[in-house]
Amino acid sequence: QVQLVESGGGLVQAGGSLRLSCAASGSSFSIYIMSWFRQAPGKEREFVAAVSWSGASKSYADSVKGRFTISRDNAKNTVYLQMNSLKPEDTALYYCAAATTDMSRATMPTLYDYWGQGTQVTVSS
Repeated sequence: QVQLVESGGGLVQAGGSLRLSCAASGSSFSIYIMSWFRQAPGKEREFVAAVSWSGASKSYADSVKGRFTISRDNAKNTVYLQMNSLKPEDTALYYCAAATTDMSRATMPTLYDYWGQGTQVTVSS
């Protein structure tokens, strides 16, 4: 079992930055790929970014490439999402998730074993 707790969300103006954190507890954190998903009202949950267990491999949705950076610190059992140049369309509830699948399938939410409760990000124009 893995418990995930997100933090760092908030209200920010367009063009601003936020850093989300996801603290994991329970089972061995380092065996999982870690990802961020988001869900806006009335929309399906969508993939944002993923990082492999070692941190060496990363994947991003096209909509956030060049603006968001995912990273992890296995010593602290924490994964981060640095979000820069935020846009109003980034407004959503952001979820952290853990999976034992491989990176080639990281965009598929149904393959994830554990989810956090979410942290709200609101970007004003």
